[in-house]
Amino acid sequence: MSPMPTRAAMTVPLLDLKAQYADILTDLDDAVRRVMESTRFIGGPEITALEEEIARYSQCAHAVACASGTDALLLSMWALDIGPGDEVITSAYSFFASAGTVVNNGATPVFVDIDPRTFNLDAHKLEAAFTSRTKAVMVVHLYGQCCDMTAVRAICHKRKVWLIEDAAQAIGSEWEGSRAGSMSDFGCFSFFPSKNLGAAGDGGMVVSQNAEFAERVRLLREHGARPKYHHAVVGTNSRLDALQAAILRVKLRHLDRWSEGRAKNATLYDRLFEGSSVTRPARDARARHIYNQYVIRAPKRDALKAHLAERGIGTEVYYPIPLHLQKCFASLGYKPGDMPHSEAAARETLALPIYPELTEETSTSSGPRSATRSRPISPSAALEPRSTTRFRSTYRSASPRSVTSPGTCRTRKPPRARRWRFRSTRSSRRSRFAMSHHPFGSS
Repeated sequence: MSPMPTRAAMTVPLLDLKAQYADILTDLDDAVRRVMESTRFIGGPEITALEEEIARYSQCAHAVACASGTDALLLSMWALDIGPGDEVITSAYSFFASAGTVVNNGATPVFVDIDPRTFNLDAHKLEAAFTSRTKAVMVVHLYGQCCDMTAVRAICHKRKVWLIEDAAQAIGSEWEGSRAGSMSDFGCFSFFPSKNLGAAGDGGMVVSQNAEFAERVRLLREHGARPKYHHAVVGTNSRLDALQAAILRVKLRHLDRWSEGRAKNATLYDRLFEGSSVTRPARDARARHIYNQYVIRAPKRDALKAHLAERGIGTEVYYPIPLHLQKCFASLGYKPGDMPHSEAAARETLALPIYPELTEETSTSSGPRSATRSRPISPSAALEPRSTTRFRSTYRSASPRSVTSPGTCRTRKPPRARRWRFRSTRSSRRSRFAMSHHPFGSS
């Protein structure tokens, strides 16, 4: 019996940004050099161009760049005068910023359970969460698939409340042909490096169809100054660096190709998981799913995660604790069992590698073992120690220097391509503009 391949030979990360960089390194390096030579690091043409390009890509009239996806949410609520005494309804199952920013603005988050198929806020449960203090609804397009915006928009219109899209994971996703961010008062994007459109650091963007709303955000992100050193309102510093804008402009040109690559990998996963104990992510026929994450449900999630880790396969749990059960929200009075679908998702979900550079390798390896590998088998066999499916993450070496082989002291000339293989296996509503302080902190 042949020995198991070494761990280094099987390592596949949850996300491989080196592979992405190798694909576009010349254009990225040129963009960075362009900004360095211009010495326009704050504001300037790169920021303006990115805002115009994101607005156009997202089917929006306006876009305002800011320092992060979290700040995009904060600025949006601030511009809508959401504060102490107000309630904002949002999903119980999301990244912390979806609720944390509500509290940062002085308002109270009200949680709604998710649709267990899509992991998005269940629109059928939304209206029951309204009170006389509800001022906005913040939907989250989780993992790259839009929430049921038809139903949510109808309820918000009927109730006359603001609607914000937390589209941090969903740039380019669609609902009935409309892009994420374009179907509400504000859409908020994150450019955190792991996103489909990721910067080389933090970054964010607010989009809107309303010129007045966009102008409010633009004013607030730069200390409320207009003209310079003249402050009619108190704002904050939440600008996107020109270097990040230049990098994002390069990547934006490849975004649809990358999202299509993710969708192709998702289709392959779906086929290979058929008939297994794994529950595949649901894809709504009305939506374009961009697969920021491919999230499965497994009855023995923690055991599966450990098993894959032993074989060098990167996975992640998004998210292990639903928001309504986070310690910092204990004063809101939620208890286990209040959001059963969110709680079940926290116990059962696992994100698998889905990045576009990840490809299936159906050819067999050379040597005596190859006779047993005539075709890939279902990834449900990941729960077994002898799965035979392989995937490949390939990228060119970005450095001409020799490298050290993992686990050895021997150096070797880097190959043209590296291949990492794995076995699959509100008391008052005073205007926020009149406030003498703000929730962002200084900088």
